[in-house]
Amino acid sequence: MSREKLLEVQNLKQHFKTGRHSVVKAVDGVTFDIYKGETFGLVGESGCGKSTTGRSIIRLYDATDGNVKFNGIDVHGKKSKANLKIFNQKMQMIFQDPYASLNPRMTVMDIIAEGLDVHGLVKNTQERKARVEDLLERVGLNKEHGNRYPHEFSGGQRQRIGIARALAVDPEFIIADEPISALDVSIQAQVVNLLKELQKEHGYTYLFIAHDLSMVKYISDRIAVMYYGRIVELTTSDELYKNPLHPYTKSLLSAIPLPDPNYERSRVRTTYDPSDHDTSEEPVFREVSPNHQVLCTTKEFEAYKKQLVK
Repeated sequence: MSREKLLEVQNLKQHFKTGRHSVVKAVDGVTFDIYKGETFGLVGESGCGKSTTGRSIIRLYDATDGNVKFNGIDVHGKKSKANLKIFNQKMQMIFQDPYASLNPRMTVMDIIAEGLDVHGLVKNTQERKARVEDLLERVGLNKEHGNRYPHEFSGGQRQRIGIARALAVDPEFIIADEPISALDVSIQAQVVNLLKELQKEHGYTYLFIAHDLSMVKYISDRIAVMYYGRIVELTTSDELYKNPLHPYTKSLLSAIPLPDPNYERSRVRTTYDPSDHDTSEEPVFREVSPNHQVLCTTKEFEAYKKQLVK
């Protein structure tokens, strides 16, 4: 895997005013890098700020503070219309709800071709039709589906249409914002396998946002665990499963059911209580071992290092 940075997120903050004096810190100082060709998983419970992070990166929200660089260029800096157009082409998003994200009044052909039209990527209607039909087949649909409307498809098929729309402009980086959470379990694996196949063929880079840690492990090279606006642990997917350090990560892992009824009957779930943390100082992100970072105090840092030794 290439170690060339594609996306750099530094101290990203996204705060929302909810009243005259109250503020919700949806994202509160998030830092991570994403390398070309990898899948970076961002996982956490609903309301932790993971989707807001993705939307801030792609400029659907103006960041409150911090920096986001894509290919070395400041995402939130001022851009000319031409530069903004290039940015929008190179970074695309697959949305959570395949029912709400597709215009019911447009045919599938027009939905997928919208990006092609905006960016002037096709010369005529014949080329436009051919590109859309190719995209439909790439995501496992038939080219005849282009003449239909979204309501004629199942949830899994609609999400495939959403993926085709994102791929139409040949992006470098795709933010998949909980792309399987609205789908049946039987369909989820199909969509994730499709994303993996497309990445293998075309070298796409993904930010994969989800609350299902088992599915995130399956698709991701590295995983960041998020809790109330902050990343509490970041490491490779294998290391996260083998050596989870932060108590919140352990609680997420303990919630994953295993296909063994005897084991499940006697299994003890781990619960997370934020009040159990050391309060003698403000926690900071520290590297406990190579490529394994945890949000912790000095005292917790020493304890985590001892856990790894064992």
